Amino acid sequence: MHAFRSHTCADLNASHVGQTVRLAGWVHRVRDHGGVLFIDLRDHYGMTQVLADPDSPVFSEIEAVRSEWCIRIDGNVKARDPELVNPKIPTGEIEVFIRDMEVLGAADELPLMVFGDQEYPEETRLRYRFLDLRREALHDNIMLRSKVVADLRQRMWDQGFTEFQTPVITASSPEGARDFLVPSRLHPGRFYALPQAPQQFKQLIMVSGFDKYFQIAPCFRDEDPRADRSPTDFYQLDMEMSFVTQDDVFATMEPVLRGAFEAFGKGRRVDAEWPRIAYRDAMLWYGTDKPDLRNPIKMQIVSDHFRGSNFAIFAKLLEQEGTEIRAIPAPKGGSRKFCDRMNAYAQKEGLPGMGYIFWREVDQGVMDAAGPLAKNIGPERTEAIRQQLGLGVGDAAFFLGGKPASFEAVAGRARTVIGEELGLTEQDRFAFAWIVDFPMYEADPESGAVDFSHNPFSMPQGGLEGLAGDPLDVLGFQYDLACNGYELVSGAIRNHKLEIMFKAFELAGYGQDEVEKRFGGLASAFRYGAPPHGGCALGIDRMVMLLADEANIREVIMFPMNQRAEDLMMGAPSEPTADQLMELGLRVLPKE
Repeated sequence: MHAFRSHTCADLNASHVGQTVRLAGWVHRVRDHGGVLFIDLRDHYGMTQVLADPDSPVFSEIEAVRSEWCIRIDGNVKARDPELVNPKIPTGEIEVFIRDMEVLGAADELPLMVFGDQEYPEETRLRYRFLDLRREALHDNIMLRSKVVADLRQRMWDQGFTEFQTPVITASSPEGARDFLVPSRLHPGRFYALPQAPQQFKQLIMVSGFDKYFQIAPCFRDEDPRADRSPTDFYQLDMEMSFVTQDDVFATMEPVLRGAFEAFGKGRRVDAEWPRIAYRDAMLWYGTDKPDLRNPIKMQIVSDHFRGSNFAIFAKLLEQEGTEIRAIPAPKGGSRKFCDRMNAYAQKEGLPGMGYIFWREVDQGVMDAAGPLAKNIGPERTEAIRQQLGLGVGDAAFFLGGKPASFEAVAGRARTVIGEELGLTEQDRFAFAWIVDFPMYEADPESGAVDFSHNPFSMPQGGLEGLAGDPLDVLGFQYDLACNGYELVSGAIRNHKLEIMFKAFELAGYGQDEVEKRFGGLASAFRYGAPPHGGCALGIDRMVMLLADEANIREVIMFPMNQRAEDLMMGAPSEPTADQLMELGLRVLPKE
């Protein structure tokens, strides 16, 4: 017999009754039933009930066993009494009577319990992550992640892609976040960078003549943490294709993602149609470029109904250039209590509030518009708003005004809250949308300086001619895929022509010499027959978070950092030794 086990803790069933077996695993739970000790023995695969009574040769040793001890037992497989069969587990028909036991690893008093659903502070869970990972829900999430990665990999191979690995020590490259720098021992005073993405390398792979590349790629970005973003590193399904248009990239990724979400979505519906929404429309309708289309609410511009009205706040606001009034329809939200609650929400978010109108039935068949706005603008304007928004009795609408940049984000969050509180947002569904036509550039609100708003390596729509006018009017062949309010995919058709690349960077304030210096490899490659190419990257951590129905990305990462980008278990970041600093020619400045 094997030194540790003849079967796993998920293998045994009624066909094994009468056999002598050896199992190894962790003590999940101990129960004393009047001198008979029952142990739920757990391993990676499942659970088996083992037991001992005073007739067992090792009964006294078993009495000393505690939760999370790692043990090996030998015993006889017995059938459970019919009324004691546990249909919830594969081994529920049997139990094993212990004849021998060996303690493989005793456990100290536990800082967190593995059995049960107790809540523990995140700091405790991360410090003792190896214990936290033994808990069933987290263990299942990590196994789901592994299966999803394997599934994505196979689907890419099936579509004719080839997997390559790109360097993880490279040069700094602008990808929208801060680099992690790595000092060079051989070249004092110079630094490598951990790649924010394999962006330049995958483009170079296309220039090198490989047609379809993909990689499950680690990416490193020194970012502020969020619930849906790791502050240090993450993994993405990275892909690139030659001789393709934007449509080709969409046609490639849609079946890959649809298949994976259908396979691992636990029966939730996956939308068949994935609409394409221009960035400008997404911001207008949803207040975000990653809309949750499970929520049917679409915001609309209603400025004309307030222009010259008796509601002085909005009327005067509209006299200023670049301002508008937007409405958030709220079907079934027509109560003063709900409207006041949403107004308070807007104030909590930093706005003065949200105006509102709600429609109610005052007599049989007679509808009335209520709320401060309705009184100020009068029945004709109120009725025009109702008709534009398609609302009726029992419905409401909320209003925000000003320059869109000042209220758009809050409006988007309010739309989400309204949809959830009114039960409008479907829960058992994955709703996808391609967001397209992103602006290539944005202006700093204070200095007015123009810089890239998205990926700087994207092809501008219209090519070189498209860059001739106002940079803020230039759109790129850039796209994101949104799902249930999260950005899952980001990509672009790349700029493969050197003269267009130089012009695009020039508009953002980068001269040709600087481009040659910072992106010399790419610039050089484009001089030797670069093909048109494009691709995208799928955030694996975020995708698994959606599939696992988790609200925090740390629940699907095996060893995540905390909110302060610290690894409490391993003690990172740590202070370097004096010898290490000397060898690298570095000195750490003392804190002021």
